[in-house]
Amino acid sequence: MALLDRAIARVLPAVPKPVVRRLAAPYIAGPSLEDAVSIVRRLNGERKLATVDVLGEEVTSTAAASEIAQAYHRVLARIEGEKLDSNISVKLTGLGLDLDYGFCRANLEALVEDARVRSNFVRIDMEDSTTTEMTLRLYRELYAGGRENLGVVLQARLRRTLVNAVGLANVRLCKGIYIEPASIAFQDPEEIRENFRAALRVLLDQGSYVGIATHDEALIVDALAQVRERGLSPDRYEFQMLLGVRPSRGDALVRDGHRLRVYVPFGTHWYEYSMRRLQENPTIAGYVAADTVRRVVRR
Repeated sequence: MALLDRAIARVLPAVPKPVVRRLAAPYIAGPSLEDAVSIVRRLNGERKLATVDVLGEEVTSTAAASEIAQAYHRVLARIEGEKLDSNISVKLTGLGLDLDYGFCRANLEALVEDARVRSNFVRIDMEDSTTTEMTLRLYRELYAGGRENLGVVLQARLRRTLVNAVGLANVRLCKGIYIEPASIAFQDPEEIRENFRAALRVLLDQGSYVGIATHDEALIVDALAQVRERGLSPDRYEFQMLLGVRPSRGDALVRDGHRLRVYVPFGTHWYEYSMRRLQENPTIAGYVAADTVRRVVRR
């Protein structure tokens, strides 16, 4: 199956853009904030939480970064106005991290303050390894300054993750989608899984609130066992999944009394997001292909 997933991912650049858009449609809310609001409202009706992501990263101008920051402020206002159960996820390169650290920090701090006033929360997404150190630094600086409505992401693929996990209060733990060299990242899927399990143990043992972000059934089963062993109540952790990926498994988690948060991306940069997700994580490409086949068969 892994070989098939990788084969699917490799041929994606040859797929016409309109076809990619049709394939990606179930996994992206749409180009507008209205699209995202509609999806979040539906998810809330299914007793699921959401985190909204404005697509766009690695901006090349302060004007573009400011535009993304303002889009997030509009998201926070709509979440409050619509009384939706959702927070936001931000990528620091979209807020100007590659341009100027202080400028990025100012954008992020303004968003965290806006979220605090609205009793909401900001998750800093983790990007490739070139941004890891600065991302963790910025999170720690703001959190130490009293910005407690702020969380970060750790990637089990990276060898440094167990060390980085120590002392973090609110973490989304995922495998990580970025292709990294063997010197800093595990390459074998089972090694990545084992590091995920170990990081989850560290985080839960130190009392962190953890967003367990995975579609891997083996890791879901292990996480459920770890939660049971510690006798954790549902407000001490949550599961997280991508929009449109394994929704039936998410439904089962909700029925069993677990919190589930769904990642809801929207915006005009849908093609770049889709290609990165599908190419850098062949397993997701396999999920998408299998789901697409099921849809065609049903029709």
